[in-house]
Amino acid sequence: MRLAEYPDDIAFATAIGIAQVPPPLSAEADRVPEGLMREAQLFRRLGLSKPLISAMLVRAGRNGTSLETELLTSGALSPDIYYEALAELLGLPFAAELDPAELEDLPGVDTQLAAPTAVRLRPHGRAPLAAIVPRADRLDEIGERLRLSPSLSTTMVVTTPAAMRAALWQAGHDRRLREAVDQLFSTAPEASARITLWGRQGFYLGTALTLVFMLLVTVPWIILRILHVTFGLFFFATVAVRIYALLTKWREKRRPRPMLPVGRRPVYSVFVALYREAAVVPQLVATLDRLEWPAACLDIKLICEADDQETLDALAAAPLGPQYEVIRVPPAQPRTKPKALTYALGAARGEYLVIYDAEDRIDPMQLEEAWRTFESGPADLACLQAPLIVTNAREGWLSALFAVEYAGLFRALLPFLAGIRMPMPLGGTSNHFRTRVLQAVGGWDPYNVTEDADLGLRLFRRGYRCGVLTRPTYEEAPTEIDAWLGQRTRWFKGWLQTWLVLMREPARLVRDIGLAPSLVFQLLVGGLILSSLAHPLLLAYIGVISWRLIVHEAAIGTFDLALFALDFISIAGSYLAFILLGRIGMTFRERLAVGPRWLLTPFYWMLISLAAWRAVHELHSKPFFWNKTAHRPARSRVQHETATDAA
Repeated sequence: MRLAEYPDDIAFATAIGIAQVPPPLSAEADRVPEGLMREAQLFRRLGLSKPLISAMLVRAGRNGTSLETELLTSGALSPDIYYEALAELLGLPFAAELDPAELEDLPGVDTQLAAPTAVRLRPHGRAPLAAIVPRADRLDEIGERLRLSPSLSTTMVVTTPAAMRAALWQAGHDRRLREAVDQLFSTAPEASARITLWGRQGFYLGTALTLVFMLLVTVPWIILRILHVTFGLFFFATVAVRIYALLTKWREKRRPRPMLPVGRRPVYSVFVALYREAAVVPQLVATLDRLEWPAACLDIKLICEADDQETLDALAAAPLGPQYEVIRVPPAQPRTKPKALTYALGAARGEYLVIYDAEDRIDPMQLEEAWRTFESGPADLACLQAPLIVTNAREGWLSALFAVEYAGLFRALLPFLAGIRMPMPLGGTSNHFRTRVLQAVGGWDPYNVTEDADLGLRLFRRGYRCGVLTRPTYEEAPTEIDAWLGQRTRWFKGWLQTWLVLMREPARLVRDIGLAPSLVFQLLVGGLILSSLAHPLLLAYIGVISWRLIVHEAAIGTFDLALFALDFISIAGSYLAFILLGRIGMTFRERLAVGPRWLLTPFYWMLISLAAWRAVHELHSKPFFWNKTAHRPARSRVQHETATDAA
């Protein structure tokens, strides 16, 4: 058996017996599976105590993992010492570190990031080698292969999973970066926001704007009235959707949480993208450590820009357990969160994957609820959105109205859309995915600055649907207008990108998702943008007509009065829906925190409109600029009973 006979690392690992899938664990609670017994015997030979082995056997049986995994995750066993001992048992050399320059970046090698088993090395001036990570339950089989083919021992070296991953990240970082940036555009250019306007879109938009300008010069009153009616009806329709969601929420009964028998837990990947987040690293690690999920079944990726040394230093100083991995993303344009997430996606070990922000404080039972919902739900359920709750509503009017907005969106509107199986723009955090589906649709678009909304709609277009959870994630809203405007401008810019991407072929969009979902998409995304842009114009018209009626007592034509009524109903309805949707989604404690600040809703909406107009400008001048929102450790904590009420 020679190394050169195998086309890639996976084939070699399978041949020597280290890449086979272990047999399923027995469902009988009173019988230890044979594989675990073999592992227990090995660890007794290595000198571990019987009480420790027994305790870890209980964990392995409960979690559906291996004894080896539980021992390594618990910290009772040092990886370097353990794998060096396995190397001695196999009669192979041990390498605590691998030289990335010697590792072959072969096709498919990134699978080893998720499940390190074997990689190919080409040391300078020496014959090729295979670095392997043996598993305890396959040790006898590997030893037998080595006994039957003694020459294999000269071509193999044992290393640790961490050492193999570190070398892989370094060896393939340029190629992996190119793939993260270019893959979606290369494989599905129609789904990428890399080109803001396609040629046909640019032609149609230019033609429409030219026509409108000409008509404004020649017949200004006619074209202004046509535009006014169009904007007014669109605004009214977006308000009607929210009113309907409000009525549905009023009639809603509390949904029971899905129940499944306690048993094997799958591996759950947790992705957190960090950039200039050193201040919140201690809070983040403490939050993730409180997750009610077996540590042996957690795969936590802390994804950081390689040139963000302050955050990297904070992570190095944090007490990270074996379930954590810090991933350094090489600096490159576009400098966006979705590019960083896509860079790490191939390394996800979990059957499920969740995205969190660095400042999030997560309900410890959220993963449990998501897993049970996925397992009890249909196969086309690809994503679940947890509700986001703002906890600093008392700090000022801006954070108070942000809290009202989030309550209406995440606890009323999105559950309504999920319930009627309509397209659902996701929030930027606490999105839970089936990992294989996320990878199949191409992950996140690195050029879309609201990658969450884009991905939710792309999933729907591919035949999947999104649902909602009840276990919340807590956040703090910006309290300064500049910070709020920067964040909201980026959101609007991303919604514009998403709308343009999906509207490249409108007829095809209707064929793909259906007429009703297409209309809902137009009202949710297009309507949000258009109503925000039109809001001050409609207010100005209401003001002019009111002035003429009250002050000058001038006669107003029937058509103008009808427009006035439409605008007034739309504006008043939008404020009313905003306030009532938020308040119906809030707990009593949250409503007290907001107090009477909801009366400032008109001013909040004017800020929303300003952000929308800024986004239109930025879409032209700097479409991929990511306006970073500064975060701080939370100053306000929500009590456990509030979390229960909100759920």
